[in-house]
Amino acid sequence: MTATQRRGRRIMMTDAERDAYLTEQRTCRVATVSADGSPHVGALWFVWDGGSMWLYSITRSRRWAQLRKDARLAVVVDDGVEYGELRGVELSGTAEFVGEAPRTGEPCPELEEAERLFPRKYFGMTEMPHDGRHAWLRLTPDAVTSWDFRKLGSAAAG
Repeated sequence: MTATQRRGRRIMMTDAERDAYLTEQRTCRVATVSADGSPHVGALWFVWDGGSMWLYSITRSRRWAQLRKDARLAVVVDDGVEYGELRGVELSGTAEFVGEAPRTGEPCPELEEAERLFPRKYFGMTEMPHDGRHAWLRLTPDAVTSWDFRKLGSAAAG
């Protein structure tokens, strides 16, 4: 157990590494819980502002309905193919619904940063397009776990 914990610390991303990783990655997987306790996982686009993950979700989705009843969620962003390339971040906490749902573009100061980052990341645009189908969820995580197995190779080589 101690070796696992040590190794866990050794492969953990620094805050700067985590922030850079979450900024560059495009897709996350969001886990929610239904009323009967069964899990549901779906992929979403997101932006990270350095403290919160902003998820742009369809308001008529199973995910949205489940979060309205139980706002707990877990999110994983990961990549890599070979064992020594695996890296990722898991965040968990409670979803907050921000802005109108569905989002039509009404002024909302809380959304300014997310709506500045999102269209640049996904559409190469400066203005956030609103389709009347999506709305914002904010996850300010209670727990964050990260891993970067590439650090095992560099530690062994060094």
